Amino acid sequence: MEIKPSGSPTSFVDQSVVPGDVVLDLSSMTNQTIKLGGGLRQDCDSITVMKAGKLRYSKPNKYWVESSQKRYEPHAGDSVLGIVVDSKADNFLVDIKGPALAYLPVLAFEGGTRRNIPKFEVGTLLYVRIVRANPGMNPELSCTDASGKAAEFGQLKDGYMFESSTGLSRMLLGSPTCPVLDALGKKLSFEIAVGLNGRVWVNATSPSTVVVVANAIMNSESLSGVQQRIMVEKLLQNLKLSC
Repeated sequence: MEIKPSGSPTSFVDQSVVPGDVVLDLSSMTNQTIKLGGGLRQDCDSITVMKAGKLRYSKPNKYWVESSQKRYEPHAGDSVLGIVVDSKADNFLVDIKGPALAYLPVLAFEGGTRRNIPKFEVGTLLYVRIVRANPGMNPELSCTDASGKAAEFGQLKDGYMFESSTGLSRMLLGSPTCPVLDALGKKLSFEIAVGLNGRVWVNATSPSTVVVVANAIMNSESLSGVQQRIMVEKLLQNLKLSC
């Protein structure tokens, strides 16, 4: 059933939507620019849903449809965790869990020149940004932010990487901080990198901390905020008992 167009999408945010639903009427919005993420498309002045899920919004102006799926659909601007599968003279081939391999130009690093090309072995884990993602073409990656700075991008050493649904990844990256990460961060010290492609990397000085954090995250997807906090407390209690 198609939802009637509305000038304000707030009534649809965090609600379930299906293909064909119209969630926004651009003709009623003046001097406003919005950014569309996965699962949405523009048909003239209407923003239409292309896949089932929940409509999400992040400030200042981005909307997308979130669905828990294993396969990732690349979108420009997404931050993802990629695994190097091959290297060429001009680029690295990287698996980002999409329908095709992505490529990372050897100069797509802060201050990158032919004299300081990085050397990545097959299996190297990278935190990268998608620069281009056009249908029928291999996505292009970069290890810099939009201003050309390395920021948080680059090789992720040590630690533990595990896979999740894309919906869980978006939940972990949400604002404010999701309950499971908030509860863990108050008790434990660890590093984390979350890719919108359903990959999560965790690192800590103690292997037991890595195990607790990874288990808590993997168990959190179907839980409410209160349930996530209770689950974290139980895991932390078990950690204390085992020490």
